[in-house]
Amino acid sequence: MSHPQKFHFIAIGGSVMHNLAIALSQQGHHISGSDDDIQDPSKSKLSKHNLLPSALGWFPDKIDNTINAVILGMHAKKDNPELLKAESLGLPILSFPEFIYNQSINKQRIVICGSHGKTTITALLIHVLSFFNRKFDYVIGAQQEGMENTVKLTDAPIILIEGDEYLSSPLDPTAKFLKYHHHMAIISGIAWDHANVFPTSAAYEQQFELLADASPKCGTIIYNSDDKVVEKIAKKERADVQAIGYTTHDHVIENGVVYLIGSGKERTPIQLFGKHNLQNISAAKELLKKIGISNDQFYEALPSFKGADGRLQKIYANDSSTVYKDFAHAPSKVKASTEAIKSIFPKRHLIGCLELHTYSSMNKTFLPEYNGSMKACDTALVFFNPEKVKQKGLEELDESQIKRAFDHKNLVVFTDVHAMTDHLKSLPTKDTNLAMMSSGNFNGLNLNQLAETLFN
Repeated sequence: MSHPQKFHFIAIGGSVMHNLAIALSQQGHHISGSDDDIQDPSKSKLSKHNLLPSALGWFPDKIDNTINAVILGMHAKKDNPELLKAESLGLPILSFPEFIYNQSINKQRIVICGSHGKTTITALLIHVLSFFNRKFDYVIGAQQEGMENTVKLTDAPIILIEGDEYLSSPLDPTAKFLKYHHHMAIISGIAWDHANVFPTSAAYEQQFELLADASPKCGTIIYNSDDKVVEKIAKKERADVQAIGYTTHDHVIENGVVYLIGSGKERTPIQLFGKHNLQNISAAKELLKKIGISNDQFYEALPSFKGADGRLQKIYANDSSTVYKDFAHAPSKVKASTEAIKSIFPKRHLIGCLELHTYSSMNKTFLPEYNGSMKACDTALVFFNPEKVKQKGLEELDESQIKRAFDHKNLVVFTDVHAMTDHLKSLPTKDTNLAMMSSGNFNGLNLNQLAETLFN
């Protein structure tokens, strides 16, 4: 590492921001930061590394000419007093993706993109490369088992970056994944999301076309050919850019276990399941081949991969029932996750419980995108907090709108988490699976405790 530098984080409590702050601190840099709201796990992790601000709020006095760069999080506003001070002093102000690019300018940059599957593919790549003791850095959207931090920056020759299509910073509306200047990119699937910044599906899809167009000469796009929108974008003629399509991996399911079928008909048992995960596996396999991991090596490493944390994560199981916690919130994710559970346990009754938590999911214009997304569920529950709808400045939602949007005959809508848990307790649980799906936390509901209560 070069000599220690001073970095100040505006909105240090963000999920990726606090991990970057910790990674830089561990490299010996001097880190300061501010935020007006810091929740766990960010709060505990920052405290553990002595990086937790002594008080919540914004303090322009923290900003002076000794700071080498200010790293600006999405949670901050354009009129943030610390940002205004940094601008007045002419300090370098970088978004998170710009900073990561600057740190990886001399590395081979591999960016994993798509509306869904990004975290699982990135976690799978990390698992396989670690299995074979390869040197690499990474940026991933969620902490994985055995991983201390979601950001790793060393002198490794390769960096894997989970690339988000959301805006880079309050000052820069560019999609984050465009800031990484990839050499290789994976596009796992495209389904309209982030309706607050991409008001139409066309505006959303355009971000991925810009990504593909930004591929350098001798660059590679690895794309899901089962997704027609992705295929159309990836197969557009681009000079000296290789486009490699992948599809759902051949497999069989026996006694609830998925076996991959190799080219020589050899079978590999895996812990993942569901069509979307079989596509994610194919994406990782194609990418790894480009950086020196053979198919045989890939199949050797794969059985020990448990899946990405919080993605179809098994939190309870007995002889006749399983409870899953899943980050699913967008329509395509809800559909993929519920169909995956049904595919592995077709005879079990499936209860799907979804929290509408994001701006898009609580937006009346976007709600119809959920049509048919819970079709695989025998019983469907949808929960939302009316206060969150107000906080996001959206029109009030009512039960009839949600029922029309989802178009599921057994859908029940809740605005009170206790009423929802009481309803769950009234349902039969033998030969039943439960999927608790949210990018939030069901108003602080303890899912492990709920599972024990329902199924014991």
